[in-house]
Amino acid sequence: MTKVSMTVNGKAVSGEAEGRTLLVEFLREGQGLTGTHVGCDTSQCGACTVHVNGEAVKSCTMFAADAEGAEVTTIEGMANADGSLGTIQQAFQDYHGLQCGFCTPGMVMIAADLLKNNPNPTEHEIRDYLEGNICRCTGYHNIVKAIQAAAGQSVPAVAAE
Repeated sequence: MTKVSMTVNGKAVSGEAEGRTLLVEFLREGQGLTGTHVGCDTSQCGACTVHVNGEAVKSCTMFAADAEGAEVTTIEGMANADGSLGTIQQAFQDYHGLQCGFCTPGMVMIAADLLKNNPNPTEHEIRDYLEGNICRCTGYHNIVKAIQAAAGQSVPAVAAE
C-alpha cells in the first residue's frame, strides 16, 4: 500500500492505495465521491471523466498513484459554492441533456473541458468533442443543446414533456 495525496474539488485528501488502484476507485471508494461513474472499465464510455490538473481524463485509465499531488475535479466539484447547480449542470437540466443520468457526470466534465478550450463551439465541434463519451439514451441532441446553452448561445427552448 502506498499513501496517495491530492487535492480533490479544492480539498486536500489522502488515502492508502495499492499500486493497481485506479483513480476512479480511489475517488469513489476511498473518498466517497460516487458521482464519477464506472461504466465500461475499458475507457470507451467516458462516464468516469474527471479533470486532473485542468485536463479531462478518463479516471478508469489512470492509477491513483499517478495523481499524487494533482488537482482533481469531479462532478461534485462542478456545483456552485452554495451547492446549487453550476452553469453546465443547470443547462443539462434545463435542456433535458440527460435521461437515465449514467453518462451525465462524464458528459458534464467533457463539456467543461470543451468550453474551457473553445468557449463558442459549433454544433459540429461539440459533437466531435463528445466522441469519446457514450450516451445510450438521449441520441445526443439535447446534450448538444445543453452545451450550446452553457456556452451562452441562443438555443430554442425545449418543449415540456
